[in-house]
Amino acid sequence: MTALVTLGEAMAVLAAERPGPLAPGSSLRLGFAGAEATVAIGVSRLGHAASWTGRVGADSAGTMILDGLRGESVDVTRARVDDAAPTGLMLRERRTPDHTRVTYYRRGLAGSRLTPADVEPELVSRARVLHVTGITPALGDGPRAAVRRAVDLARAAGVTVSLDLNYRARLWTREEAAAELTHLVTRADIVFAGPDEASLVVPEAEPATMARTLLDLGPREAVLKLGARGAVAVTRSARAVQDIVPVTAVDPIGAGDAFVAGYLAGLLDDAPLPGRLLLAATCGAFAVAVSGDWEGLPRRSELDLLLGADVTR
Repeated sequence: MTALVTLGEAMAVLAAERPGPLAPGSSLRLGFAGAEATVAIGVSRLGHAASWTGRVGADSAGTMILDGLRGESVDVTRARVDDAAPTGLMLRERRTPDHTRVTYYRRGLAGSRLTPADVEPELVSRARVLHVTGITPALGDGPRAAVRRAVDLARAAGVTVSLDLNYRARLWTREEAAAELTHLVTRADIVFAGPDEASLVVPEAEPATMARTLLDLGPREAVLKLGARGAVAVTRSARAVQDIVPVTAVDPIGAGDAFVAGYLAGLLDDAPLPGRLLLAATCGAFAVAVSGDWEGLPRRSELDLLLGADVTR
């Protein structure tokens, strides 16, 4: 059994290593990124089997992504190498020390060509958790249908469905996002969102109130990610609040996905609600302490480095 199954887009990343405009001779670091891939890596590093489904091009970037995921013990046997489109690319420029500018090259490329046929029914139905995000359905009709197919399979098999709203304004309008994300929330068991993202689906209010209102749509757990203010999670019978885990921040990118990975790993550990939130916050802190989307994600043996306390299972 695979503990966590996820699907989505993964892209090559070229990230500037120093602040300033891109110019001839600029130093760029090559890597890869993808919200769902980051969650799969995070869960795998914490000791649970994880699988990622997606498409990459028949190119060096696609090979790098698949090899990188394999190197993190993520199962990519359902990933597809697409001969008809190259792997997408993200260009990350540090325009000033405090401002990062990101340009995406993804439209019509491999990651956006995901279809329902790429979703393996047996893989999904035997998982403990299916994790999806709001990024993938924003990529087009095929990816949207693939996410719906995966969610339908999971629900039919009694598999826990996790949804991170992960709204991306560059990919679709708030109105388009609200319609699709509301549908997915009604089909999910666990929902993650920032307050602005949650306002696509429920009225603006104090975070705990928004979380409880999300539960009215069907999920059994709702988690509001509050950035520097920590996080709050509610179920139908409990509520937990978590402050951030103090750390010197180097790069905030990937913190939200690291948080989700920690929370889902805690769920797979059968940890109680406060323990899941603590593990989520710890993973988020590790992520921002290192440059890159997923490179700083912790292994279980490292968790007490930040806390000086036992957060292992």
